[in-house]
Amino acid sequence: MQTLIDVSLYPLADEFIPAIDDFIARLNARPELTVHTNPVSTRIGGDFEAVWDALKAEIRGTFEREGKAVFVLKVLNAGGADAGA
Repeated sequence: MQTLIDVSLYPLADEFIPAIDDFIARLNARPELTVHTNPVSTRIGGDFEAVWDALKAEIRGTFEREGKAVFVLKVLNAGGADAGA
């Protein structure tokens, strides 16, 4: 099953851009995902398990590096659509 997840990251720090850039770079390093970034969110597409496994690891990594942060997720059962849809 394919899924598409729209993620917004809000680090609770004065210097928030580096944390967002790092999170996006780590997602882009995963060839099993389709990643598209726009000014307010990042869309991650791919196999349901692969997307959730990646998000679980990268959200945890952000929490460990940054301390406090907020993630907002919107989840779609993409049914064959890719992250560009």
